[in-house]
Amino acid sequence: MSIATINPATGETVQTFTPATSDEIEAALAKASDRAATYRKTSFADRASWMQATADLLEAEADDVAAMMTLEMGKTLAAAKAEALKCAKGFRFYASNAEELLADEPADAKAVGASQAYVRYQPLGVVLAVMPWNFPLWQAVRFAAPALMAGNVGILKHASNVPQSALYLADVIRRGGFPDGCFQTLLIGSGEVEKILRDPRVAAATLTGSEPAGRAVAAVAGDEIKPTVLELGGSDPFIVMPSADLDRAAEVAVTARVQNNGQSCIAAKRFIVHADVYDDFAQRFVERMAALKVGDPTEPDTDVGPLATEQGRSDVEALVDHAVADGAKVLCGGKRLDGPGWYYPPTVITDITREMEIFTAEVFGPVASLYRVDSIDDALEIANATTFGLGSNAWTNDAGEQERFIDEIAAGQVFINGMTVSYPELPFGGVRRSGYGRELSGHGIKEFCNAKTVWVG
Repeated sequence: MSIATINPATGETVQTFTPATSDEIEAALAKASDRAATYRKTSFADRASWMQATADLLEAEADDVAAMMTLEMGKTLAAAKAEALKCAKGFRFYASNAEELLADEPADAKAVGASQAYVRYQPLGVVLAVMPWNFPLWQAVRFAAPALMAGNVGILKHASNVPQSALYLADVIRRGGFPDGCFQTLLIGSGEVEKILRDPRVAAATLTGSEPAGRAVAAVAGDEIKPTVLELGGSDPFIVMPSADLDRAAEVAVTARVQNNGQSCIAAKRFIVHADVYDDFAQRFVERMAALKVGDPTEPDTDVGPLATEQGRSDVEALVDHAVADGAKVLCGGKRLDGPGWYYPPTVITDITREMEIFTAEVFGPVASLYRVDSIDDALEIANATTFGLGSNAWTNDAGEQERFIDEIAAGQVFINGMTVSYPELPFGGVRRSGYGRELSGHGIKEFCNAKTVWVG
């Protein structure tokens, strides 16, 4: 795939970029390695000052940054600006909390026969980040903010269709005051990742992306005995039980499915509804989905913009078409829109059987799968009938049902009566083939630290 900005709303190639040469890659690695040796000795106060300044720049430039992200991957301007401001919030969270999160952790010195015993968290060094296009800044910031505050340095290999976003992030971090080499963007294809990851100057890696990409990076890192964090796909359930507030659940369900034009790993994708309220919920949900405005993402009244790539739309279209051919029923949408750009309408599909690919696949577009179940046991069975385990949503006002969902859904996150969202204050990540490790919160900042045991006699 060429490295280029292609406007998803028109299919027009806006700008192409020359991939980094071998010499440029080597220079970046050398700079990162040299910087890591000195940057780890900087104070939390200095790092926090630079990070707050970076957040200030992001907030001041939010409108321009939003326009850039909309141009590159098609999210609406409102969503893009919200993402830019969320990145600033993420920077500020770690600027304010990193020192406390990484403070020496006392142990029971008497129990181990010492005068002092504690754990000290120290940076690993150079971390390679392989990031996706769907949240061009936030995905990278939720690595960059904790990593930089922990004293690590970063090298970013971003998706090939968001090069301007990738270059901007490195630039704004530099302008925020971080020393040269703390965070670099390399415009490279996926074929260069293995060589960089095997380089002894690289200590660890993090990847957000597809399952095949995660498997490839994990295999190389395992061979090199280097730690990784993987955040991969998701096919999140959205369960609605009889005691739920149906109107609120249906309203949130629409946002949960079409957020980011339906291109989010933690978007709700499988809507599992108890038979007692199925017809009522389905009517409300389908009406709201069908009423969404699909169009130019730069227009303020647009609800859903184009998919980010032509191949992405083709993949979504194929999953729906194959399911319909095998007997599934489309309640709204279901056909690509005529005209330029990679648009696909909000779609609700039901009568899905386990033999259909859409039953197990992650549909990365505004397509909702609707299931009717007769009991909480059936709801849990369908919810867990996937290889993924990233996020989940359950709507019920029954305390016993809430506890069962919290305890029995196989996922890294369970949201009760609300939509799955990533917050700097909470750990983010999955289980099963949705990956391992955690981003954000105190858990995330410690992923790329050496938990060093200290024993003083």
